[in-house]
Amino acid sequence: MADKLVLPLLLPTPPLSKPFFAQDPHHHKPNHHHHQPPLTTTNLTNFLQPNSTHTKPISPIVPKRRIGKHNDPNKGKPWSSHLSPKGQLVLETLISKTFNSTQIDNYLTTLVEFHEKDPEFDTKSLSLDVLGLIQGLGHYKKVELALTVFNWVKLHYKDSGKLLRGSVVAVMVSMLGKDGRVSVASSLFRGLKKDGFLVDVYGYTSLISAYAGNGRFREAVSVFKEMEEEGCQPTKITYNVILNVYGKMGMPWSKIESVFDGMKKSGVVPDSYTYNTLISCCKRGSLYEEANRIFDEMKLAGFVPDYVTYNTLLDVYAKSRKPDEAMDVLKEMEGNGFSPSVVTYNSLISCYAKDGLFNEAMELKGKMLEKGIKPDVFTYTTLFSGFEKAGKDESAMRVFDEMISSGCKPNICTFNALIKMHGNRGRFLEMMKVVEDIQKCGCDPDIVTWNTLLAVFGQNGMDNEVSSVFKEMKRAGFIPERDTFNTLISAYSRCGSLDQAMNVYRNMLETKISPDLSTYNAVLAALARGGLWEQSEKILEEMINEGCKPNECSYSSLLHAYANGKQIEKMRVLGEKIYSYEIEPHVLLLKTLVLVNSKTDLLEETERAFLEMKDRGLSLDINTLNAMVSIYGRRQMSMEANEIISYMKESGFSPNLTTYNSLMYMYSRSSDFPKSEEFLRDIISKGIKPDVISYNTVIYGYCRNGKMKEASRVLSDMRKSGVVPDVITYNTFVASYAADELFKEAIDVIKYMIKQGCKPNASTYNSVVDWYCKFHHRDDAVLFINNLREVDPRVSKDEISRLSKRVAETA
Repeated sequence: MADKLVLPLLLPTPPLSKPFFAQDPHHHKPNHHHHQPPLTTTNLTNFLQPNSTHTKPISPIVPKRRIGKHNDPNKGKPWSSHLSPKGQLVLETLISKTFNSTQIDNYLTTLVEFHEKDPEFDTKSLSLDVLGLIQGLGHYKKVELALTVFNWVKLHYKDSGKLLRGSVVAVMVSMLGKDGRVSVASSLFRGLKKDGFLVDVYGYTSLISAYAGNGRFREAVSVFKEMEEEGCQPTKITYNVILNVYGKMGMPWSKIESVFDGMKKSGVVPDSYTYNTLISCCKRGSLYEEANRIFDEMKLAGFVPDYVTYNTLLDVYAKSRKPDEAMDVLKEMEGNGFSPSVVTYNSLISCYAKDGLFNEAMELKGKMLEKGIKPDVFTYTTLFSGFEKAGKDESAMRVFDEMISSGCKPNICTFNALIKMHGNRGRFLEMMKVVEDIQKCGCDPDIVTWNTLLAVFGQNGMDNEVSSVFKEMKRAGFIPERDTFNTLISAYSRCGSLDQAMNVYRNMLETKISPDLSTYNAVLAALARGGLWEQSEKILEEMINEGCKPNECSYSSLLHAYANGKQIEKMRVLGEKIYSYEIEPHVLLLKTLVLVNSKTDLLEETERAFLEMKDRGLSLDINTLNAMVSIYGRRQMSMEANEIISYMKESGFSPNLTTYNSLMYMYSRSSDFPKSEEFLRDIISKGIKPDVISYNTVIYGYCRNGKMKEASRVLSDMRKSGVVPDVITYNTFVASYAADELFKEAIDVIKYMIKQGCKPNASTYNSVVDWYCKFHHRDDAVLFINNLREVDPRVSKDEISRLSKRVAETA
C-alpha cells in the first residue's frame, strides 16, 4: 500500500510564526461514510489559483496577519519617536538606500560623535537614539539592518553595556521573535549574558514571548524558570504570557493555579487579561467548574467581564459539552450589552454539533442569519464535521456545497476534515487528492494536517504508513509536540502495536513533554484495546494524583478495557455509577455502554443503555445504531434489526460497512442465507469496499448449508477484489468439508492455504481431528496426525503432541 500512497510532498516547511496553532479553536475533527466523488463534484475549482498548473514552491511561509488588525500600527504615517535630529537623519538614510558594512560603520560613528560632542552629553540620550533607531528599522521591516546596528553598538562602543539597556535588548529580541528568528534572538540573549551585560525582566519577558509566539512552549517555560532562579522578579506581562503558554501546553490545572498563586503572593496584581487567560486555559481540559470559579473571582476583584471574557467562558462550556450553561452565558452577555458575534455562535454550534444535536445547531445558524451575522468557514466546517462524524454523510455534503455556493472559501480546517472523512472510509486516492488541492486553493498545510494523516492511517491499521508519514513530517520541518505524540499513541494502538504506542509515550516523557488529558486518554484507549484493565485503572489513578481530571473519554476507555478484558461485573458496576449520576451520564458514556454491552453480547444491558439515551432525548450516532444492529443480528432478531435499519434511513444516517457486515452475519446464520450475498453485491454497487469479514461471512453462510460451489465462487471473487483470505476463511472450508466426511478435500484446503502463505492454527487441525473422531474414524485421525508433517512441514512437535492428546481424550 505504501508505494501507492506516497505523499505528494507539497507540504511545506512549517510557518515561522505560530506553526502549531493555525487551526481555529472553534473547529475540530470528522469521521465516517460517504460515497460521492470528492471535491470535483462542486464548483470548488472556482477557488483554484488562475492559470496555475503547479503548486507553490516549498518555502518558508510568511505569517498572515489577523483580519481586522492593521499591518502598520501607524496606519501609513511616517515613523515617529524621540530620535534626535541626527538620529532621525541616520534612520532616514538607512531606510532609503542599500549599504555595505563600512558605510553603516561611518553613519553610526558620526551619530556617536554627534552626541559625545554635546557639552551636556550623557549616555542616556545616545541610548534613546539607539533604541529609536532599532525601533524605526523594525517598523520599516529592516530587521536584519536593526540587528546590524545592535551588534555594531555592542562591538564598537566602549561602554555598550550602558547603551544596550533592558528596553533596547527587549525590543531587539521581540523584533526577531516576530520575524520568526527565535533561535537568533536566543543566541543574542545568551551572548549578552555571557559577556556580562545586565539583562532585566523585559529582556527575559521578550524572549519568553518570542518562544511562545513561535510555538516553542517548552523553551518559553525553561526561560521563565531560569528567570525565577536568577531572582529576576516577573512582571504582570511575564505572568500573563507564561499563563497563556501553560494553557496552550495543556498543563494540569494544578500547575496553572500554582503560577497564578505565585503571581499574587509576589505582589503582582492580576488584570482582566490575566483572568481572561486563565479562563482560556480551562478550554483544553474542559474545566468548566474551574472556569466558572475564575469568572466569579474576576468579578469579585472588581473587573467587569468584557467581550473576550464572555466568548472565552462560553467556549469553555461548549468544549465541555454543556449547552445549557453556554446558553446561560450568552443570555448574560447580551443582558450586559455585548452582542454575540460569529465567534460566539460558532462556539455554540460546535457544542451542539459535537453532541449530535443538529436541529439545535442548524437553528443557531438560522439565528445568525436573522441577526445579519454571516456564517463563516468555521461555522460550515463545524457543521460538516459534526454531520460526518455522526454518519450523516448526505447532510455533511449539503453543508459543504452550501459553503461553496455561498462564496465561503474553504480553509485548512475544512481540508483537514475532508482528509479525515475520505481516509476513514478507505478512499485514499480521494484523500490524497485533497492533500494536493490544499495549496491550489491558497491554503498551507499545518501540523493538524500531518496529525490527521497519522490518525487516518492508524485508524485503518496501516502502521507502515504511520511511520512513513511521521518521518516525512519531521523532514518537512514540523517539530512533534504533544498533539502529535498523542496521535501517534492512538495510531499505533489502532494498528495493534501496543508496544510501539507505549514506546511513543515513553519517548514523549523523555522529551520532557508533560502528559495532558488527551495524552492520558490516548494511553487509556491503547490499553483498552488490549483489555489491560488493571493498567487502565492505574493510569486513571495517576491522572487524578497529577491533578488531571478524568472526563467522559477516560471513563469510556475504562469501560472498553473492562469489556475487552471480560470483566463483566466491573462493567456493570461502572455502568451503575453512570446511571446513578455518580459519574455524569454524558452522551458519550451512554453510547459506550451500548457498544460494550453489545460487544459482550449482553442484550438486556445493551437495550437498557439504548433506551436510556432515547428517553433522555440524547443524539444517536451511526456507531450506536450499528451496535444495536449487531447484537440483534447475532441473536437472529431480524425484526428488531430491520427496525433499527429503518430508523437509520429515516433519520438520514448512511449505513456503512459495519452495518452491512452485521446484516450479512444475521442472514448467513438463517434459512435465508443467500441474502447475505445480495448485501455483498449491494455494497459493492454503492462503492463501499467489502473487507475480509464481509467475504468470510458470506462464505460461512454457503459452507454451513453445504453449498461449497457457491462458497468457492465467493472465495474467487474475494481474491480478484484484492482482499486476502485469512485463516478464518480457510478454516471455514476445512470445517465444512470435514463435517461432510470429505477429509481429502479438507486436507487439500490446508495444503492450499499453506501454499498461499496462510499459516494454519489450532482450529484448522481441530476441525479435521474432531470430525474424524465424531465419525468414529479414530485410526484415521491418528494417521492424519502421524503424517501431518507431510501436509505442514513447519508444524511443531508441541502441536502434534496436543492433537494426539485430543484424540486420546475422545476414547
